[in-house]
Amino acid sequence: MFFKKKAVKKTYDRENQKPVLKCSICNGEQVAGFLNIHTNVFEDIMLIKRQEDLKMFKEQYDITEDIEKIY
Repeated sequence: MFFKKKAVKKTYDRENQKPVLKCSICNGEQVAGFLNIHTNVFEDIMLIKRQEDLKMFKEQYDITEDIEKIY
């Protein structure tokens, strides 16, 4: 009885926000979230530990393009 959990589609404000990975220079930790293009305020969504986490984030928010990294 193994069932894969279905990913729920979520939305974000595509006009005012862009998806980014905020990366730590010290320990390499990555956090996926959205950056407001007008105010440069970062809204963190989830911690990225493996490539599968990033894939799940992109599927949840229907992101097809590459995600920019900020430090």
